[in-house]
Amino acid sequence: MKVGLYMLFYVFAILVIVMDQLSKYLIRAYIDINETFTLWGIQLTHIENSGMAGGLFQGYARFFGVVAVLFVISVYYFRRTGEMKGALIDSSLGFLVGGAIGNGIDRLLFGQVTDFIIRSGGILNLADHAIELGVLLLLIYGFVSWLKSKH
Repeated sequence: MKVGLYMLFYVFAILVIVMDQLSKYLIRAYIDINETFTLWGIQLTHIENSGMAGGLFQGYARFFGVVAVLFVISVYYFRRTGEMKGALIDSSLGFLVGGAIGNGIDRLLFGQVTDFIIRSGGILNLADHAIELGVLLLLIYGFVSWLKSKH
């Protein structure tokens, strides 16, 4: 059972990386920059972002790529210490690492990140959504841990 739970981290991280990179490849290959279209009821627009979320710090993509590498190294280090265990934290960290690697690949190889999913908060990609899900699961993990410590 322990091996199975431990694998959740890798399953989610790899799944996010593959889906993110495949979707970005298809957008870059078939959709012009600033072109908007609808797929399955979801509005999509192809943009290239050389900064971070929300278009902040334009031109610093490679710096944020290095930050992503450092983040992934940190997660691997903390996972090896064994302090945080369980399906919830492994899932959370898998989504976070997968998202960081997905966007990190774009930043380091292309100097920008391909975004295309329109939301009220801006235009994102699958890696961004995975990071959001990872943060949500991390908050839930923290809350559950806090509740357990109270009992």
